[in-house]
Amino acid sequence: MRVQTAFNTMLAIPGAWVRTVTFTPAGVVVGLRLRRKRLRCPCGFTTRAVYDRSVRRWRHLDLGACRLHLEAEIRRLYCRRCERVVTEQVPWARPGARLTRDLEDLVAFCAQRMDKTTVARLLRVSWETVARAVVRVVADHLDATRLQGLYRIGIDEVSYRKGHRYLTVVADHDRDDAVVWAGKGKGAATLAAFYDELGKDGRARIRAVSMDMSPAYAKATTEAVPAAAQCVDPFHVVALANRAIDEARRWAWNLERRAERAGRATRGSRWVKHTRWALLKDPGDLSREQLGVLEEIRRARSVLYRCWQLKEGLRDLYRLRRPQDAELHLDWWLAWACRSRIPAFVKLSRTVRANRDRILAAVELGLSNSKMEGLNSKIRLINHRGYGHHSAAAVIAMIYLCCGGITVELPTER
Repeated sequence: MRVQTAFNTMLAIPGAWVRTVTFTPAGVVVGLRLRRKRLRCPCGFTTRAVYDRSVRRWRHLDLGACRLHLEAEIRRLYCRRCERVVTEQVPWARPGARLTRDLEDLVAFCAQRMDKTTVARLLRVSWETVARAVVRVVADHLDATRLQGLYRIGIDEVSYRKGHRYLTVVADHDRDDAVVWAGKGKGAATLAAFYDELGKDGRARIRAVSMDMSPAYAKATTEAVPAAAQCVDPFHVVALANRAIDEARRWAWNLERRAERAGRATRGSRWVKHTRWALLKDPGDLSREQLGVLEEIRRARSVLYRCWQLKEGLRDLYRLRRPQDAELHLDWWLAWACRSRIPAFVKLSRTVRANRDRILAAVELGLSNSKMEGLNSKIRLINHRGYGHHSAAAVIAMIYLCCGGITVELPTER
């Protein structure tokens, strides 16, 4: 059997046949020739007119212990659609790539499961080559259909680098919270870019949006989809209540210190410090000692016990058996909190009142960003696994690859 015939059978390069096979110190170089005569632009335009020619080499899957390169004469053409001179598209590689499709797909498959440094060592390519291959594979798999059929979405920000550098991530609640869009920044302009890309028809289909209490996200959503219900994530509401507990403890500690100095203290300021976890933890998770602390502050009629009651009263909003009772329960809690004369909870009541409608919408629709928080943890793991990324585009490509529902088909599975 001729060596060209053997390599034609082994490689099965689409749209080309093997002309030469050369063994060099750098590896095996396989010379190819395109079967088609017409030149094709990546945009789809075809012509027979050749602008110029050159020889280009692409890295392919390794042949045993040897590196394998594909080499072919590639032509340039003037594209009337793009109105510029471009390189013709070849069937075995993506536009602008120096790796073949098979090798780039293998790189992306490995990048979904391991860090880029390990991928670079395993496949004998550079770290930067892995990053560029991931970007090209993601761009090849992403299409506008991912933004179709969006009815309930979740929005959250995640830090990808120190120095307050954030990404805005949008996920679809009806598709296991798969990421459908990610952009650099966390302001209203960033989210407005998503709504612009969604289009007029896509915005009209949005029924509910879950988010945190960010005024920037609320502003962009109100302007783009005014008819959609905005739902404040329950996690952030309860987190504000826990923060109010901490502020109230500091306030109570300062009161005790002033009473000590005036000689009127009954328990002392040190006692306040040992109440933190008894006040913050879920009642079902309290230890025996913490239950004892809670019972002691109840008997002493401490202001901290009222703080605990206010916190649990707000959490009860999300434990109601009938969502229809949420409005009455929240109004009752707001009246109680604003009359409590506890500065931290008076301040919290103002925040809750300002977001009342959005909090009630979350309860009535049963929407939360709990899965988004888990998704953010996965994104942070992806970023940490890569020991940081040099640009937001690289992080966004990895987010789409690992969290966007992209399935990379291996060359051995075709």
